Amino acid sequence: MPLLNSLLIWAVLGQAGADLARDAAVILEARCLVCHGSGQQMHGLRLDRREDALRGSNSGPVIVPGKSGESKLIQMVSGTIEGKIMPPAGQRLSPQEIAVLRGWIDQGAQWLAAAAEKAQGTASESTHWAFRSIRRPAIPDVKNRSWARNAIDNFVLARLEAEGIEPSPEASRSTLIRRLSLDLTGLPPTPGETAAFVADDSPGAYERLVERLLESPHYGEKWARHWLDLARYSDSDGYRQDDFRPHAWRYRRWVIDAFNQDMPFDRFTTEQIAGDILPNSTIEQKVATGFHRNTPSNREGGTDFQQFRFEQVVNRINTVGTVWLGLTVGCAQCHDHKYDPLSHKEYYQLFAFMDNVEEVNIDAPLPGEIGPYLRSVEAYRKARRDLLEQYRVPELQPAWEAKLLEAMANPGKWQEWDKALGTVRVGDSHPVFAMGEKILRTPPEKRNEKEARILTDNYIKYSSQVVPEKVYKEELKFEELLKKLKELDDGFPALSQAQTIAVEREPHATYIHLRGEFKQLGSQVEPGFPSFLPKAPTDTLPPRLRLAKWIVSPDNPLTARVTVNRLWQDLFGRGIVLTSENFGTQGEKPSHPALLDWLACEFRDGGWSVKQTIRKIVLSSTYRQASLPRQDLKVRDPDNMLLARQARFRLTAESIRDSALAVSGLLSPEIGGKSIRPPRPAGAKMARGKWNESPGEARYGRSLYIQYQRMSPHPFMTNFDMADGYSAVCRRARSNTALQALNLLNDPAFFEAAQALAVRVLTEAPPKPEERLDYAFRLCLARTPETDEREWLATAIRRQQEILREKPELANTTFPFSLSGVSPVDGAAWVGAGRILLNLYEFMTRE
Repeated sequence: MPLLNSLLIWAVLGQAGADLARDAAVILEARCLVCHGSGQQMHGLRLDRREDALRGSNSGPVIVPGKSGESKLIQMVSGTIEGKIMPPAGQRLSPQEIAVLRGWIDQGAQWLAAAAEKAQGTASESTHWAFRSIRRPAIPDVKNRSWARNAIDNFVLARLEAEGIEPSPEASRSTLIRRLSLDLTGLPPTPGETAAFVADDSPGAYERLVERLLESPHYGEKWARHWLDLARYSDSDGYRQDDFRPHAWRYRRWVIDAFNQDMPFDRFTTEQIAGDILPNSTIEQKVATGFHRNTPSNREGGTDFQQFRFEQVVNRINTVGTVWLGLTVGCAQCHDHKYDPLSHKEYYQLFAFMDNVEEVNIDAPLPGEIGPYLRSVEAYRKARRDLLEQYRVPELQPAWEAKLLEAMANPGKWQEWDKALGTVRVGDSHPVFAMGEKILRTPPEKRNEKEARILTDNYIKYSSQVVPEKVYKEELKFEELLKKLKELDDGFPALSQAQTIAVEREPHATYIHLRGEFKQLGSQVEPGFPSFLPKAPTDTLPPRLRLAKWIVSPDNPLTARVTVNRLWQDLFGRGIVLTSENFGTQGEKPSHPALLDWLACEFRDGGWSVKQTIRKIVLSSTYRQASLPRQDLKVRDPDNMLLARQARFRLTAESIRDSALAVSGLLSPEIGGKSIRPPRPAGAKMARGKWNESPGEARYGRSLYIQYQRMSPHPFMTNFDMADGYSAVCRRARSNTALQALNLLNDPAFFEAAQALAVRVLTEAPPKPEERLDYAFRLCLARTPETDEREWLATAIRRQQEILREKPELANTTFPFSLSGVSPVDGAAWVGAGRILLNLYEFMTRE
């Protein structure tokens, strides 16, 4: 731990002897005593906090005013304690420098009131723009008032006029509907929707289109995907084991519903951070805490689950810092943050908010599940109880549990029982990390039904580790029992479950972890907030709920700015602050700071409505501009920071696949269900288990629902830069590689989409080739082709037909359908045309 915080250079300015105090501060800063120190002894103390310095560490006071000889600071710099010296490296302090420090302490080591206020977070505002309070800026006046549709346009146009740049004209109607559809729902418009909008020249046509798309149930799917990147959502544990999480999807369903309902963002935040401890919390509010269950979990044999529990808490608080505060708080896990005013101690005060959490899976039924469950549950329980008694499980299990507890108390004494204990701790019979040991330690009479079942299932499945195989199979007959239990479970209409968190049943103290090591404990800390940000009101709320209320407090300068910046990023390809993940001192400055603060005020003061914020943005003239490159901006604004045109950017992996399924007519409309397994390339391997493709309609579900395995993600998703699921991703990369073109041509899902697109064109369009080409373009690109495009694609189809006539077996394989009046050769040629259209830059680009 650093002995002195970097703010000390201001904090040590005493009221008496100011020159001496300034000299002392210069010495401390110049000789690296501010940046370094004997961390093993200081335990996170900060000398810019007077009470910390006077209280001292576990091994004595750091500063004793008026008594330099008793002050640990002087003992450390003078080397009077054997084996302990500061600074730990480099040239030591000279006698003259030590004398300056002695003099400052002997004069009383006074702190100015301003310094004390700063240490307590009550001082005047930080000079860094993101840490200042949000104040509503005045809307600037502009010359071209007819162009500005709302305040957003005034802020943008004022900057353009100052630069002498004209905004771009409005995009074409076909471009606007495709842009809006992809931005708001993640799906392209149908030819009918495009034609209707292009033909509608009545007032308010654009506004009505916006409202229709905002009310679409697919809106929630589109915007949930962005949030799931932040929530590091995954359907598996990660690490080498990478076990499947069968209930992770229930949190995803909650996120979709929350966006579709336009849940106010302050409530959206509170329920995810502390939904389980809200007064009279509902099942859905508990499901929301699944946000914190998206951490990777290592359940391999021999895992020190206390270490990985620590890693999970680190992951959780780092994610909260990134997602809501836009700060790299994780940089303070091992030492004071090098750039932002966040100390090592303050990091663990934040850590303390999440430290007394345990993982709990709960029943979270969907509409329609309760009735069948209630009609079947008693018969199911009786049938299960009868099976267990038939195979003597209640009689035999207590001895197994007793031996496991004995093995727990004597590690290494019985190797086979150590192995069995490891399976109980992290076995696949329960999806909650390290839950098995907790259940084993709980007396049988205090276990609930779910806990009792987890332990019993583990006994039946894994007792072969401690009994001979012949006994397991022939005397106990547990293999036979497992089959019967599976048949019973398969026929029972069980309730959906959700991964949630709850307050730990046995709370424990939180300590600073020296240098970020989970075994190296420093001083004890209580939950607290960074001193450079506004304090939360003093209240008696539970810690996590206090954290949530503080995050969405009107006084918090970060949450509203960070959130509206990400919304802007999703609609313009880049944020007003480019580094949407970092609003700290090392992040980029906003291109339009007044606009950012105006949007943040509108968001915060207008009820935290995400839909309303998006509505304001997409109704602006700024959003409606054409995205065509302009020669006059190539040098003056190559990155389009001034917003003199709209941005064009490659769609996300999900939108590309979903667009292909939509235009081909394959897309399944089901919303919010379990994860799916669409086709994968034959060579794609799983880290564990097999990728059994989903049957029927499920294989054509939206990409949002594709089962995401951290260690072996779907190759198409990875190739197009999907988030990795290990940490919060605020903005995805957009790579451009040859592999992507090969994916679009040869991926099984895209080949199937090209086949379906060919069938759709050949059955739905008029029989004339040029009309079929026009229809294919309207499906894929929301426009009709130019003359040269039509001629080029017609030529490509004719060439395909010539090749396929010489290879009829290839034609039959490519187009294995029977359509009236369509030969396999013609059908296969149109499959080739579909593959071309689905591989176009324009198809995978949002303009």
